[in-house]
Amino acid sequence: MIITHIIGGLGNQMFQYATARAVAENMDETLLLDVSGFSNYKLHNGFELSCVFAGPKEIATKDDLQQVLGWQSKPIIKRFLFRNEFSWLRSKQFVIEPHFQYWDGIEGIPSNAYLSGYWQSEKYFKSIESVIREDFKFKQPMSAENRKIAEEIVKNNAVSLHIRRGDYVKDAATLVTHGLCSLEYYHAAIQLISEQVERPKFFIFSDDIEWVKGNLKIDFPTHFIDHNHGPESYNDMRLMSLCKHNIIANSSFSWWGAWLNQSQTKIVVAPKRWFNKQTDTNDLIPAKWIKL
Repeated sequence: MIITHIIGGLGNQMFQYATARAVAENMDETLLLDVSGFSNYKLHNGFELSCVFAGPKEIATKDDLQQVLGWQSKPIIKRFLFRNEFSWLRSKQFVIEPHFQYWDGIEGIPSNAYLSGYWQSEKYFKSIESVIREDFKFKQPMSAENRKIAEEIVKNNAVSLHIRRGDYVKDAATLVTHGLCSLEYYHAAIQLISEQVERPKFFIFSDDIEWVKGNLKIDFPTHFIDHNHGPESYNDMRLMSLCKHNIIANSSFSWWGAWLNQSQTKIVVAPKRWFNKQTDTNDLIPAKWIKL
């Protein structure tokens, strides 16, 4: 039995699920999701995987956690064991991601294990890419407004461009950790795309569209999208995935929008610097994507 700790926004949840799905698949084990952390989680839109996607999402019970972790499954103990200073107490079944880059130790974990981490690299689930793509098929029908935009995307050499501000700007701690992609990054990405794509049309996604309109100059046709809010915000990811090419932010949300794009000729531009602090993110960006 493989249980994975699910927490964070939709993009983070997708990485956590995909990695655990690959581990469970390779071991021929059952996959269960521990969503208990959302009971007191006030950020983003809560646990979204089961609402958004069609794939199997079986939730771990207290008994399941007890079976894998024993006495370490108690919530108060689990909270302590998530912290590095208590790593010496963890059983071998309690598997915490040790660093941000790909960790090959995941290939040798026990068949009964509890996974906790961000696991932000397709290397963790590349071996079952087709399964993950199937699991991450959007299950709800599109609204009329999104359907109209999707039709426009299909008719054009559509390029999604994502600018994330929101919590990156409003929350000081988040801003210190992540930082913002600069206007210079977006101008360079637009220039690169325009040199390789004939008559591009840019579909702009942001949680601060007015700021984008006032600050980012684009000399090509554009369509600004900012109507998908709250529980409907995942539709931005769906629309991004329909574009032929993608310019992403330092955001797991637009990372997945680009990854789910099935075009074999897609150009994906990603920021070279993902965090404010110098962090090895070489395994985060797929090899075929362009880092600027």
